[in-house]
Amino acid sequence: MNEFKPEHLHRQFEEAFNSGDLEALLALYVPDARLMAGPGQVVTGHAAIREALKPALAIKGYLKVTTVYAVQADDLAMMQAQSDLHGIAPDGQPVVLSSKTSEVVQRQPDGRWLYLIDNPNAAS
Repeated sequence: MNEFKPEHLHRQFEEAFNSGDLEALLALYVPDARLMAGPGQVVTGHAAIREALKPALAIKGYLKVTTVYAVQADDLAMMQAQSDLHGIAPDGQPVVLSSKTSEVVQRQPDGRWLYLIDNPNAAS
């Protein structure tokens, strides 16, 4: 059996986002996860995270996530990634977004890692 690593979560997020699969994205978060939806705006739980992710998915494009680091301590890990999105907004305008992320992830009993805290725009 392959060992799960925290940084595998970045690849899973990238694949789910690029396929436009909102439910697959939500499955990467613990049920009571926190997401920084914007500056000073923290949302909690799958229902709120679903609504916060919808505008990003409305940008039809390609997301590339590159792990900068993953530091593990038992069943928790702190990670950072470089995230680059190229796409087309619903109004037809091109979109190019780049950010550094910051995440705390938690190992589950089955070995998978899920987001506990996700800040997709940690540099802002």
